[in-house]
Amino acid sequence: MSTTNVTVKKNVLDMFVDGARRGFNIATTNLLPNVVMAFIFIKALQVSGLLDLIGRAFGPIMALWGMPGQAATVLVAAFMSMGGGVGVAASLYTTGILTPADVTALLPAIYIMGNPVQNVGRCLGTAEVDTKYYTGITLICVINSLLCMWVMKALMMFF
Repeated sequence: MSTTNVTVKKNVLDMFVDGARRGFNIATTNLLPNVVMAFIFIKALQVSGLLDLIGRAFGPIMALWGMPGQAATVLVAAFMSMGGGVGVAASLYTTGILTPADVTALLPAIYIMGNPVQNVGRCLGTAEVDTKYYTGITLICVINSLLCMWVMKALMMFF
């Protein structure tokens, strides 16, 4: 009895459409809900007056990077979700709280932080990393993110 392996070749157009369909599904099911949630979250904070309180509380800390205190909400959201961090940054930019320079410094920090809350479950848990290392790994992500904002601010002085 012989077995034959049959390989089905797809043409380039089918592969492109299949890839575009997968990309659309990722954007609409994974990214878009986080961004919309971030816009709603920021609007709720504005309406309740909590955004001003956060701005005053984190103002001295965020001043280290030349940003308003409300920018701390971007980092907190990025800690939970990258899409949420981007959505909060976009929302604060559209309301005029963040400048384009602030957003430019924050975006790499969002991705370097890499939503540690989700990664602990997805990556570290799957890789069976000992839980005693979770805090250290998470702190390294946060510290790298904060250092990245200074690097971006320094780079923007030259451009």
